[in-house]
Amino acid sequence: MVVASPNSMLGEKILPIDLPMIDLSSEKSMVMKLIVKACEEYGFFNVINHGVPHDIISKMEKEGFDFFAKPMEEKKLVALDNPFGYGCKNIGFNGDMGEVEYLLLNANVPSIPNDPSNFSSTVSAYTKGVKELACKILELIAEGLGVHDTSIFSRFIRHVHNDSLLRLNHYPPIPPILSNRVGFGEHSDPQIITILRSNDVAGLQISLQDGMWNPVTPHPSAFCVNVGDLLQVMTNERFVSVRHRAVTNSNKCRMSVAYFGGPPLNACIVAPSVMVTPNRPSLLFKPFTWDEYKKLTYSLRLGDNRIDFFRQLQ
Repeated sequence: MVVASPNSMLGEKILPIDLPMIDLSSEKSMVMKLIVKACEEYGFFNVINHGVPHDIISKMEKEGFDFFAKPMEEKKLVALDNPFGYGCKNIGFNGDMGEVEYLLLNANVPSIPNDPSNFSSTVSAYTKGVKELACKILELIAEGLGVHDTSIFSRFIRHVHNDSLLRLNHYPPIPPILSNRVGFGEHSDPQIITILRSNDVAGLQISLQDGMWNPVTPHPSAFCVNVGDLLQVMTNERFVSVRHRAVTNSNKCRMSVAYFGGPPLNACIVAPSVMVTPNRPSLLFKPFTWDEYKKLTYSLRLGDNRIDFFRQLQ
């Protein structure tokens, strides 16, 4: 798949979309049905009444903006163990570029050495909240799919050696003549599940069909949730990890905070037997480890198709 140049104006077909909004405080059986339906039809959905305290979210947003407002020289000092730390423009290891600066952290140890502010404690509290939200959603998904062991997906990210990430992406305003560029190029998320929060500024777009991009309207109190590649495999492709991107704007800077729920490196990724149905009479993917898939992800460019490397020959 060809990735649009991040330095070019966007010319694709655009069709705004309202993602399903799911109230997690509603009756459980209805919530399960709505989540499964949203994962099947969109790969994305919003959740409200999610249980993550508002003060933790607002503190996370404030600390994030404060960090990105620092002089470039100070931000560059946050160079943690590769690939963690601060980055700008460069995305990944293979030449992908975007109109973005970011901070990538290990979600299990989301701290910055010699941090004089409340940043590390705020990030820890936020990460704990969104991790629990991710586990709750994964358990609702498992039960909604008829999987007897409802922790079959969530146990991966509850594991002490989970490989989850927290990423803050900051998209500064672009002059109007240059606005609507690609801030973060087309891709799917390789992990199990993503819990995304932005500062109520538009920029996220998803692609539900080739050649069409659907801008997603942000919601001030919701989290946006999306299916990752591993969940596509573990549902035997009943769910699909949908490609998405972020674009810039000229009115206001955008900051997104994404929790990527990932399993331990040695975790075996395979669909449970209940996912083999008359509609899908065999496993579509051969078993593989997260370590194998992660290494493949890092070896390819942002928009390259990774998942088909593990597809069974039919």
